[in-house]
This record gives sequence, C-alpha cells and structure tokens, in this order.
Amino acid sequence: MQLLIDTDAFCKLAIGGVINDSVRLLDADLATCGRLPALPYMLQRGRLRARYGPELCDALIPLVDTMPIVEVSSSLYLDQLAAIPEIDPGEAQLFAKMAETELHLITGDKRSVRALKSVSDLTHVLAGRIVVLESILLALCEDLGLKEIQERTNELRHLDNVVQVCFSESNDDPEGCLASYFSQLVKEVQPLDLWQPRLTKQI
Repeated sequence: MQLLIDTDAFCKLAIGGVINDSVRLLDADLATCGRLPALPYMLQRGRLRARYGPELCDALIPLVDTMPIVEVSSSLYLDQLAAIPEIDPGEAQLFAKMAETELHLITGDKRSVRALKSVSDLTHVLAGRIVVLESILLALCEDLGLKEIQERTNELRHLDNVVQVCFSESNDDPEGCLASYFSQLVKEVQPLDLWQPRLTKQI
C-alpha cells in the first residue's frame, strides 16, 4: 500500500475523471491506494448512492474493487482520535493508519482536518502528508493544464462548493481561487502542516 484515500476524496476525484492522475502525482496507482471497507457498500445502497445517484455510483464500483482495504489500526492513536466528535470513525481510522506508517492521505473531509490540529502529539507525526482537494487540484492544473482540468470538472461542479466557485464560468482565475482557498485552510489548521503542491509558476 502506497497511499490512503478517504471516501469523499475518492468519489469527487473519480467523478471528476482525475482519480488516476491524482494518485499518480503521489507516486501511486489505484491498486496501491488503501480505502475504507465500507466504501463499496455505501456506493451500492448507502448515502453516497443517494447523493451522487445510481449511474455515477455504479461506474465507481469497479474502480473501488481494485483497491486494497485499510487494515484496522492499533488503539494507540485510534482511541484518542475517536473521542473527537468532529472526526468521524472512518477518518479516525485513516489518521491512525497514517500515524503508524509513512503513508500520505488524500482527504475531502476538511472538518476532520481542522479538528486534527488539536491533537498535539499527532500534528508533527502527520506533517506534510495530508493532501486536501484544493492542493491536489492545483497540482493537477499544472500537470495536465488548466483547460484540461476545467473540462474534466464539469461533472463535479454541482457536487463540491469549492470546485463550483473556482471553476465557474464567471471566474477568470481558477488557480488563483484554489490557491486562496488552500492558503486559508493552511492557516486554519496550524500547527498542522498540510501537503504542499510543488508549483513552478507563481499563483
């Protein structure tokens, strides 16, 4: 296993048609990306199916089937994380697995990331390894080109507020908008350091 990805990030990046490119930027492929065990069931009959619709969910299931399941973490960090109301059980499992390994995590759960900054003995352990959607989208814009990402995110715009705002037709600077959202989140989660995309151009 080379990378962890949470349910929200997986669905949004897959629906946006950039899941394979996203994990590639982190030196992984889907066959080496750990996911939570409940993901396929949520796509078949859970809240994800209600949110995204049967057609999109059915298209994602074959991708999920190629991914390994994240093994249960020890209680060393899991009990501490599970006691924080803003961190849901799935995200607690992924954070705990990160703490036990050197793996990065792509996450769409900013509420949990904001709450994580209060766990002082984890902020340094996880530093630089939490990858949020804004940062991976910035990296993708540079890797694939803005026009390509604009086209691919059409399906995703009505499912994610940040994507909708940044890639709306009225916004003439999507990358600057993403960078602004990301910079704000970086400030909000201090002292936890997030993964930073390596950009060659100034935004």
